[in-house]
Amino acid sequence: MRPFSFTKIDNAANALAAKKEKSQFIAGGTNLVDLMKKNIAQPEQVLDVTTALSSEIEDFTKGIRIGAMARNSALTTNAIVLEKYPLVSKAVLAGASPQIRNMASTAGNLLQRTRCPYFYDVTTACNKRKPNSGCSALEGENRMSAVIGYSEQCVAVHPSDLCVALAALDAKVNIENSKNKKSVISFGDFHRLPGNEPNRDNNLPENALITSVEIPSNGFQKHSAYLKIRDRDSYAFALVSVAAALELQGTRIVAARLASGGVAHKPWRWYDAEAFLKGKEATAANFSEAANIAVQDLKPLAHNGFKKEMLQGAIATALQQCLTV
Repeated sequence: MRPFSFTKIDNAANALAAKKEKSQFIAGGTNLVDLMKKNIAQPEQVLDVTTALSSEIEDFTKGIRIGAMARNSALTTNAIVLEKYPLVSKAVLAGASPQIRNMASTAGNLLQRTRCPYFYDVTTACNKRKPNSGCSALEGENRMSAVIGYSEQCVAVHPSDLCVALAALDAKVNIENSKNKKSVISFGDFHRLPGNEPNRDNNLPENALITSVEIPSNGFQKHSAYLKIRDRDSYAFALVSVAAALELQGTRIVAARLASGGVAHKPWRWYDAEAFLKGKEATAANFSEAANIAVQDLKPLAHNGFKKEMLQGAIATALQQCLTV
């Protein structure tokens, strides 16, 4: 880790004013510190925003607002989240460890970088770490890599569990820039696919801060599930994960949401499968067909072909679990 200066900031405006080309914001530090240890991130100045941003979780008429500094652990105990948006809590509990959840922030979770081993190994080629150097995973060990939405430039996957739930629930990201202007990015547009610029993970503008995340009111309170398949039961990233939610009228599906982690460079929504389920009966046969629809466009790499069958089963299972929780 290279030497750096450390400055604690007291509000968002001052944080944005202090941001320079070679400075970086830090909240919980659960990802940035690792990147600094590996010399992947080399800021000359670290700006601590833990007291500059809100950690409040607020219920309002159109949904819930989660402050940028709300700790991941708070999302697992907050009464509003548990009652109205339980999918969020279920996703967070599937991720990391209690110690990390106690430190990690909501905004930081959105901004965390891939855990692709080649990204972390500075002796290997990685277009995400060093543009135009190549993608070692494309022809290398790609068991954990993407099966959809990737490019020849990058096959890394997004590591977050929380973001999968937020994608499924049509969240919005509130941001503020250095000119004190506020704007909103829909969650589906926040993260990027790699294309020809895999070094860009998201569409957060330069010199901007995430101030909060909003989830609109929905009818998924009673029927949601988060299923994560991984190599060990805890503190492991997903091979595949599924956030599923159903709004039911009797046994008929009024609306469905399906999103996955471990499959793409961003949390991935299965829109065609959702459209198929709308208006159908909540049956195992329809859940199975929705899973078939979801996986039909997958393009596995040399070492992750197993993800197709795994994901197919995970989607059908997660939908079934929605009926039992």
